[in-house]
Amino acid sequence: MRRTGDSKLIQELNRFIILDMIRKHGPISRSEIAKRNGISPTTVTSAVGELIRDGLVCEDGIGESSGGRKPIMLRFYPDGQFLIGISLTNTAVTIAELNLEANVRHKERFAYDKPLSGDDVIAYLFASLEQFLSRYDDRSKCLGISIIVPGIVDAANGAIRYNSKLNLKNVPLKELVEAKFGLKTWLENDANAIALAENSFGRGTHSDNMLYVTVGEGVGMGIIVNGAIFRGHNGGAGEFGHTVVQQTGTRCDCGNIGCLENNVGWPEIYSRILSAHAKGKQTVIIELAGGDVTRISPALFRAALQQNDQVCLDIMEEIAATLSIGIVNLVNLFNPSLIILGGEIVRDNPLFVKRVREQVMDKALFILTDGLEIHATALGEEFPMVAAAAVLLQDVFHFSL
Repeated sequence: MRRTGDSKLIQELNRFIILDMIRKHGPISRSEIAKRNGISPTTVTSAVGELIRDGLVCEDGIGESSGGRKPIMLRFYPDGQFLIGISLTNTAVTIAELNLEANVRHKERFAYDKPLSGDDVIAYLFASLEQFLSRYDDRSKCLGISIIVPGIVDAANGAIRYNSKLNLKNVPLKELVEAKFGLKTWLENDANAIALAENSFGRGTHSDNMLYVTVGEGVGMGIIVNGAIFRGHNGGAGEFGHTVVQQTGTRCDCGNIGCLENNVGWPEIYSRILSAHAKGKQTVIIELAGGDVTRISPALFRAALQQNDQVCLDIMEEIAATLSIGIVNLVNLFNPSLIILGGEIVRDNPLFVKRVREQVMDKALFILTDGLEIHATALGEEFPMVAAAAVLLQDVFHFSL
């Protein structure tokens, strides 16, 4: 006798199969879904009725007849429900509403007025989220909240284990958000989430062993091994920014000296720009910033590179050389087939990617660079929000968009 639990599991699996079939191959008829998947027409009709009720599928006109009545066609309806994606960084909270194809429909950025740490970060996140959600009278169509954050994350339990810059340690963020806002919540390390998004629907769809390296405020990495995120023992695999590349320098927030991110992250680039300016070196980035050094940003750095500004070009060469040393070590350790570079320093910066690629190919073990590809991310400007969406959509629907 089949147990009730088994029956419910089969129904849920059939629902997933049918939704995925409609999403990938729609418009498609009920009879065609049954035929392709070997599922009874009655089961398909029942599941489709539920999907239409839940706003995930809609009817889309009449199809061609193959001998009988013309079939009613079905298609995926990505705007029937939505999710909330959140990117928590060292300088801001960004929140967006996305549909079920990870398209941003509304977004707000809540920048910190001053550096925050510890409980103040969580309080600011909650205040920002409360303000964002105040626009919704009805949250019944919201699938949940997906949060990505730098640092060591226990994704299974939804806790931030450690973030040195924000001074967060063992924060049960999933539990706290669910208790306050009543919406199911997911939490993931930002680089892991972006690696998942790249592997699901970016440049990495055909690579089961790939690395995603992000260079921005800090340096992070997501690791895909055999098609799955590699997290390590405590969820800390991929702390690439805290690998040591020299024995001298400023002390990192993690307490160590010589960390990679202290040598290639945006704060170091910004410091080098200010140093060059103080020494009287001419650089167009000061003009781009309107003479106000506080307005210098990664976007202006990239713009200066595009104008062949020598100060910024020299800094870029130094940063690329140091980053390449770290990536050579990754190639020799992991033997990936693909490395994707992302973050504020990489975006719209093909020269930087080219220099890193050249140096890695030159210095890594030649047998391990055979077939290795190194590219910039293709996820676009909204990559943090897309990454947050990927975490939720894969878990709920097993989507590979």
